[in-house]
Formats: sequence, C-alpha cells, structure tokens
Amino acid sequence: MKAFVDANVIIAVLNKEYPVFTHAAKVLSLADSRKFHLYTTPLCFAIAFYFSCKKNGAVVAQEKMKILATKLKIAEIKPLDVWNAANNKKIDDLEDGMQFYAAKNTGCAVIITENVSDFYFSDIEVLSAEDFLVKHVI
Repeated sequence: MKAFVDANVIIAVLNKEYPVFTHAAKVLSLADSRKFHLYTTPLCFAIAFYFSCKKNGAVVAQEKMKILATKLKIAEIKPLDVWNAANNKKIDDLEDGMQFYAAKNTGCAVIITENVSDFYFSDIEVLSAEDFLVKHVI
C-alpha cells in the first residue's frame, strides 16, 4: 500500500510529541515493511527539519533527517500541482493542496496526517496515524 505521510506526523516523531509520538513512530516504522511504501515531499522534509531544529538543534535535526531520507520515498511536487492547488476553489491552504496533489500523482491510497480536517477536499482517504494503524495495520 502506498501512503502519504504529512509533515506533522514526521515532526511528532522527530520531536517526540506525545500523545501522537507513539502512533506516528509506528507508522514511520512501516517504511521497513514490504507491504507499505511511505511517501512524503521535499516540502514536508523542509517543514519537519525546521521544527526539529527549533527543538533539537541543527546538528541533531540533520542526523535525524538523514535517517528519514533513507526510509521514506519522495513524492514530487510538480509545477502543475502548484497551479492546481492555487486554482482549486475547494482548497484554502496552498501547502495542503500541494501535498494532496503530490500524494494523488504518486498513487497513494491514503494521506496520514494529524490534521485530518485540513484535507476536507481530498478524494483520497485521510486518516490520523492512530486511525491508519487500526484500519490498515492491526
């Protein structure tokens, strides 16, 4: 199964943000499974790095990002994705729109985010880390 991991799930793991950390860490650990292909975008990496730097410092954040970069697959944000997100009247948040189109173009069946309501416009299933684990893993 292809699944898109939003920045807030990655941040929860990098910064050990409870109570989300436990479920988010289990989701990211699925990157080692042959049954799951976890995708994110360079934009999510940048957002996660920024917040990890603020909490852990640049050196620690960089080391954590190196590990994640070997585990997660990268979904491309294409120029058309930016255009579509900017011109879709259903989408209020450009960043969420770009993540959605990247996930869709990669063939992801689900978007995993802790801000499920941000993707109200999605025709792809949107679940929290905990709900994803309950529905697709456990």
